[in-house]
Amino acid sequence: MSNLTLALDAMGGDFGPHVTVPAALQALSHYPHLNIVLVGDRIAVGEQLRRHNATESPRLQLLHAEQVVPMTERPVQALRTRRQSSMRLALDLVRDGQADACVSAGNTGALMAMAKVVLRTLPGIDRPALVATLPTTNNRPVYLLDLGANVVCDSETLFQFAVMGSVLAERVGRRKRPKLALLNVGSEEIKGNDQVQQAAQLLQATPQLNYTGFIEGDGIFTGEVDVIVCDGFVGNVTLKTTEGIARLLLDQLRQSVKGSVLAQCLAWLLKGRLRKLNQQMNPDQYNGASLLGLRGIVVKSHGNADQTAFLRAIEEAMVEVERQVPGRIKDRLESVLLDKS
Repeated sequence: MSNLTLALDAMGGDFGPHVTVPAALQALSHYPHLNIVLVGDRIAVGEQLRRHNATESPRLQLLHAEQVVPMTERPVQALRTRRQSSMRLALDLVRDGQADACVSAGNTGALMAMAKVVLRTLPGIDRPALVATLPTTNNRPVYLLDLGANVVCDSETLFQFAVMGSVLAERVGRRKRPKLALLNVGSEEIKGNDQVQQAAQLLQATPQLNYTGFIEGDGIFTGEVDVIVCDGFVGNVTLKTTEGIARLLLDQLRQSVKGSVLAQCLAWLLKGRLRKLNQQMNPDQYNGASLLGLRGIVVKSHGNADQTAFLRAIEEAMVEVERQVPGRIKDRLESVLLDKS
C-alpha cells in the first residue's frame, strides 16, 4: 500500500506513552508509507514527543483523549463509562475510516468489548478471537487461537476460529492450504469433550479447510501444523505457560554463562548462535495478538511490552492491513457457509 494509517492507543499498557511514543517514532522512521495517530492525553504524549525531539506532522498526529481505561476495570464498566478514552477513540477512528487499524496494549477484556460494539463482527462470526504466533522447531511459527477472549466456546465457535486462523495463516503467514488441528488431551479420535468432538466433525465435513485432526500440547512447537484451535481458557494458559518457560530457559542460559571463565569464552565463540537463539525464544519477538472476526483490524500488544515489542505489534497491524485480512475472512466464510447450505 502507498499510504497506511494506524491509530495507537498511546495510554494503554503498563508504561503508556513511555513505550508507545518511541515505538511509534521508530516505526515512522522505518516505514515511509506509514502514518500514525497517537490517541491519548495531550500533556503526557506531548512530553514524550519533546523528549525524543519530535513534533506533530502530516505523518504523526495527536488526538487528545480525556480518559484512560484502567487495566483492572471490568469490560462492561469500561464500555459504559469510557467513551472518551484513548482506547475507544482509537477504535472510533478505524470505524470512521480515518485509520486502517488500531493497536493497543490496554485492558484486553475492555478492548474486545469495545471493538465488538464499535466495529461489529463479520457476517457469520459470533465472537472475535485473539490469535498470536508461537515458535516451532522448524522456524515456521504456528498460529494459536483463541488466547483468552472467549473462555467458554461451543463447537460452532471453534469452527469459526478455524476458518479465521486458516485465512490468517494464508494471508499473513503465506502458507498454502495451512494444516489445521484442534488442541486436545489426546490425538485419538475418541478423546476430548463434546465441544471438541463436535468441532472435529464440522471440520472434517469442510474440504476447504485442511483439517488434520487432534494435537496434544507437546506437539504445539513441532511445526507439524500451521494453525491450532482451542477455547480461550486453554489458549491463555498455554500462552502464559509458554512465555514463562521461554523466559526461564533464557534466564538459566544467561546465569550459566556467568558461571565460569570457560563458559564466558564459549559464549563469546557462540555469540552469533546465542543471539539468534534469544531472538527465536524471546516472547517479545512474537508480540501482537490479532483480534480476528471484526470488520476492522485490531492488534493487542502485551501490557508489559517494551519499545521493541510494541513496534512488533505495530508491524503486525501493518501486515494485516496490507493483506486485507478481514475481507479475506469474510470471503472464506461466505464460501464455506454457501457450501454447507
